[in-house]
Amino acid sequence: MGIGLPLAAVQAQTTIMSPGDKAPVAAGVTTETLLEGLDHPWSMAFLPNDAGMLITERSGRLNYWKPGSNKPAAVSGSPEVWASGQGGLLDVVLAPDFAKTRHVYLSYAEQGGDGKAGTAVGFGRLSEDNTKLDNFKVVFRQEPKLSTGNHFGSRIIFDRQGYMFIALGENNQRPTSQDLDKLQGKVVRLFPDGRIPQDNPFAGKQGARPEIWSYGHRNQQGAALNPWTGALWTNEHGPRGGDEVNIPEPGKNYGWPLATYGINYSGLPIPEAKGTEGPGLTQPIYSWKVSPAISGMAFYDSDRFAPWKHTVFIGALSQQRLLNLKVDGNTLKDEQVIFKGERIRDVKVGPDGYVYILTDAGNGKLIRLGLKN
Repeated sequence: MGIGLPLAAVQAQTTIMSPGDKAPVAAGVTTETLLEGLDHPWSMAFLPNDAGMLITERSGRLNYWKPGSNKPAAVSGSPEVWASGQGGLLDVVLAPDFAKTRHVYLSYAEQGGDGKAGTAVGFGRLSEDNTKLDNFKVVFRQEPKLSTGNHFGSRIIFDRQGYMFIALGENNQRPTSQDLDKLQGKVVRLFPDGRIPQDNPFAGKQGARPEIWSYGHRNQQGAALNPWTGALWTNEHGPRGGDEVNIPEPGKNYGWPLATYGINYSGLPIPEAKGTEGPGLTQPIYSWKVSPAISGMAFYDSDRFAPWKHTVFIGALSQQRLLNLKVDGNTLKDEQVIFKGERIRDVKVGPDGYVYILTDAGNGKLIRLGLKN
């Protein structure tokens, strides 16, 4: 398996800027709250054959929820997590061969020896009754561990060739995104068992971590596989402004903190930034001047609701909305607001063609969205 990408995955060099609050609010959207009482839910994964879904809570609980139930069941066997700040139990993804192996992958914050933390990823086997995760094995650890509670990432995506990509944050340590000897602010590419592909762009290069696929990222909280090209797309938080969508390609530098469309939370420029672009730095395909605090991301390739066909959904935390954008090759356009009023942590398209969202709150909800006929 090589790193060749389809021609459609070649990165556009022009950044399209979001219309921000001028984006229209869509009409005719239906909402149904399916579940309440979740403690800051972070991610969900649909089980096959309409068996329900797995839902993570940041505090460390893995849940199994079956449609029609008003309370999820706890799944035992998940790893001990560092539940502090933005850290805790994060992403949940089924292995591509789940039907055969029943392997479930989790990303989470893991504490190191000095009290700081980093992202870890592992997998276990889900029991036939969906209530136990057996033989959990860690296959990836972000090194060094630098987080005091911020910027873990961390979405897990499997591509069509079976590689595992992990989209990581820079632990709020800006310069580390540019350090190739560290795993902060990177997309990494691995085999599902944690082995490193020998054709990774930095494999065999002195002073560089061979896991790295791309670098110069800030805090990647959304990732999805484009169903029409097979390419990985990610989104990441900017600082104050400069949230962005990227199509990470092997060996490329996506700029943080040398180039950004945002400024520091203090209102001052980012100290390392030289502007919005620079030599050798790859531009995002889409950016927001004012940060929505973007989160989960899901492409819509279902026939259920025709107006959503060939679009992508992106959640927003601080702006409390779900965004929808048309996908035109490797560009995004026609941003609109689908849902407002809740911090959206994750979004997935269900096997039924409805759109499911998790709200980030102490009384978090699972909500199903559709369109009126």
